[in-house]
Amino acid sequence: MIIEQIYTGCLAQGAYYIESNGEAAIIDPLREVQPYIEKAEKRGAKIKYVFETHFHADFVSGHQDLSAKTGAPIVFGPTGMKMGFDAIIAEDGQEFELGNAKFRVIHTPGHTMESTCFLLINEEGKEEALFTGDTLFIGDVGRPDLAQKVIKDLTQDKLAGHLYDSLRNKIMPLADDIIVYPAHGAGSACGKNMSKETTDTLGNQKKTNYALQEMTKEEFIKEVTTGLTPPPSYFPQNVMMNIQGYDSIDEVLTRGINPLSPAAFEAAANETGAVILDTRDAQVFTKGFIPNAINIGIDGSFAVWVGALVPDLKQEILIVAEEGREEE
Repeated sequence: MIIEQIYTGCLAQGAYYIESNGEAAIIDPLREVQPYIEKAEKRGAKIKYVFETHFHADFVSGHQDLSAKTGAPIVFGPTGMKMGFDAIIAEDGQEFELGNAKFRVIHTPGHTMESTCFLLINEEGKEEALFTGDTLFIGDVGRPDLAQKVIKDLTQDKLAGHLYDSLRNKIMPLADDIIVYPAHGAGSACGKNMSKETTDTLGNQKKTNYALQEMTKEEFIKEVTTGLTPPPSYFPQNVMMNIQGYDSIDEVLTRGINPLSPAAFEAAANETGAVILDTRDAQVFTKGFIPNAINIGIDGSFAVWVGALVPDLKQEILIVAEEGREEE
């Protein structure tokens, strides 16, 4: 049995590679899916499932591309959303075999209505790990105000009430020695008090996580909805892309990686009104840059800042990159 967290610092996001007896599952993959495919190929494993804990708001997931490239079905928990691609809509309690292990679907609405945790039962039949998505973080829980931007009749108080029930009825009764693997750590905008740690035992979270302490539902709702900062403006667009589908990453890269001469670059900037995005390190940028360029270094919180400063999905962009890092 292999459980590997694949953590991306600029998004504070954890995807997961789980393998048993030559079969692998990927949970919450990022947009660029080739690393997951190469990992499975290197180990001689076949990717059998692509599990999604919910419709992500902070990034565009790679579920559609990964499924297309591997033939592995996409699995969501219970949802009434109509998606622009084929997917298995699992029932609460449904199980999926992976080699000699299996996953059990635990529907945990609250962060979003379709939010689902996946309980891994290992090869000895023991409940070993819980992949909690944005339902339960280390030291925090998922903010309950994001889905209301997509579903009009929802309020953050309603969602927080659902989250209270999910945590107490579905997660807290599980064994203390189960390892919690969340979708995010400190730095993500999907919570407000996340730890820098990215795994923990459920038992320790029951002791230390403020949201799992004894309180009434009314007290919980007040606690998790107080102090929320406005979510980034691009979040609803990401949700809709994750629901409706998108162009494959290969098509995006083919269209986008077209080296330009200085003259062609200047002409494109003048003719299209494109945003000039300089991805070089700030110290290099200050030594010489194109007028009106925005500098967002590729090694920092690149994705978050680009999403915040260039929220229009149709905005044309001209990129200045260090040689060899164009695709990145």
